[in-house]
Amino acid sequence: MSSKIQPNLGKPNDLPPGVGGKEAGLPQSFKLSSSCIDDDRPFKVVVIGAGFSGITAGIRFPQRMKNLDLTIYEKNSGVGGTWFSNRYPGVACDVPSHVTQWSSFYAPGPEIRAYLQRVVDKYNLMRYIKLQHELTHARYDEESGKWHLKIRRPVQGREAADEQFEVIEDIADLVITAIGSLSRWSWPDIEGLKTFKGKIVHSADWETDELGHWQSSVANWGDKKVGVIGVGSTTTQIVPALQPLVKHLYNYVRGKAWLSPPVFSDKMLELLNREVGTGNYSFTEEDKEAMKDPAFFKNYRHELESFLNSLHFLTIKGSEMQKTVQETFRTYMRSSLTKRPWIADYLVPDFSVTCRRLTPGPGYLDALCKDNVDFVPTHIKKITETGIELVDGVHHDLDVIVCATGFDTSHQYPFPVIGRGGKTLVDRFTPHPETYLSLCSDGFPNWFIAGGPNSIIGTGTLLAIFERQVDYIVEAAKKLQKEHLKSIEPKKEAVADFDEYLDHYFKTTVFSEQCHSWYKLGKADGRVIGLWPGSSLHAIETFKRPRWEDYNYERLDGIENRFHWLGDGSTHNEKYMTGDRAWYLAPDEVDIPPVPEA
Repeated sequence: MSSKIQPNLGKPNDLPPGVGGKEAGLPQSFKLSSSCIDDDRPFKVVVIGAGFSGITAGIRFPQRMKNLDLTIYEKNSGVGGTWFSNRYPGVACDVPSHVTQWSSFYAPGPEIRAYLQRVVDKYNLMRYIKLQHELTHARYDEESGKWHLKIRRPVQGREAADEQFEVIEDIADLVITAIGSLSRWSWPDIEGLKTFKGKIVHSADWETDELGHWQSSVANWGDKKVGVIGVGSTTTQIVPALQPLVKHLYNYVRGKAWLSPPVFSDKMLELLNREVGTGNYSFTEEDKEAMKDPAFFKNYRHELESFLNSLHFLTIKGSEMQKTVQETFRTYMRSSLTKRPWIADYLVPDFSVTCRRLTPGPGYLDALCKDNVDFVPTHIKKITETGIELVDGVHHDLDVIVCATGFDTSHQYPFPVIGRGGKTLVDRFTPHPETYLSLCSDGFPNWFIAGGPNSIIGTGTLLAIFERQVDYIVEAAKKLQKEHLKSIEPKKEAVADFDEYLDHYFKTTVFSEQCHSWYKLGKADGRVIGLWPGSSLHAIETFKRPRWEDYNYERLDGIENRFHWLGDGSTHNEKYMTGDRAWYLAPDEVDIPPVPEA
């Protein structure tokens, strides 16, 4: 005879004797939970910033967590983060791109901004994003294990000319700051900056039209004399963009910078079967058509990424790659400045390639050789009402001054973050940020950072790191939710160990050489706080498997038993006879091993 086992169709609360702890012979201090192991508690996540990391969080958190309340606060009037803020002439990505929508190899800023908006629309993220909402205060409540936030926003219904603001409050189980390193611009510390009677503009605050394009803002600059202060990635894009549009341009430079020959674009052109030698190649319709072929595009993307991830040892002191690249770059820069060879003496560095952020700067060296451009290596003494005076007494009359002088990369946020015992994040990050794997710091439970201190890379692909950081933080949030934990906080000794590792690692790299870099807060030497201690692939491998043993935890409601979250021994679907009760056989769950060849 055969027998059929019938599922228990009784009420979920028809539990056998012993459940609840009274008849199970267990200590009375322990009470078995009546919930299922997968009855995830309500969980509130707040993300600060809607740039690449914030948008990624907006996709991954709802995808991977249940019973989630998600809000993304963005201080700007649109999404995109640094790509929303930076709209200066010539703004573009300074590393190779391989998305088929781009018009050129170094993707223009407006196209990146539009792409991010399309991603937001595709995943319907505006249901989570609140624009023009700026975090002004954050305080951790130790008793509840929650963050209390104050948010500044415009008063609804007011006209732009009569805009007023109000402060609202929110409470979160977990907070992610995704505001990055390049969102808070810095004015130069130059005497007389506010006395100039002409137009003065920071590159991160450029006027644009409704579509975000800069061309209309310089339409009447044909008779203007313009001064551009700086020699970083921004300057090398602004100068060639403005040069043909102004009467005269002065570029004030007090440091040196490596500019790369078109090695990246040459690799791309090789993959597209095109003639090499173009700095910022514009994709043809033929190229775009070819990349519609999934097999072609997959290979193109893979080979380009592989090439980018083959340059790590360029950052190691004394490596053969560094020696070869230095000679190649030096030859390229000097040959590009043959019309004004003296500029090379002031511009070509004596430090290693990548000690400062490397930039391709297509068109910059050519622009420096134009008749209406002056390269000015003499230091600035002060800004006057009519222009710029140099330390040698020379004065340049100017109509416009452009400050391409970078950002505040100290990670000292403009809003207070108050953790355990009233300690602030500013205190914790003084004299330099100390973190656990760039993601969090002791004393600030349930507070994570994407794109924070020591998370940028010297070579390789950055977005892959941001994606893996978000994946890691999602797993931390899931652990808090599923295991009924009040808090997760890195151990103080784990933070100290990572800090020690950073100190010893960077001594082996070119980043520790004497060069002024935002990696080191604009200093020639000192602590490297901008970069991940290793390659892009190294970071991805690090974030792949969290070391949960490096954290301290507090359980909710004072429950001491670490396995209270196991519940009543059931899962939701079998207890309530709903949903899929054989989900482990789904194609995306089955991991079929390869059969060894005979």
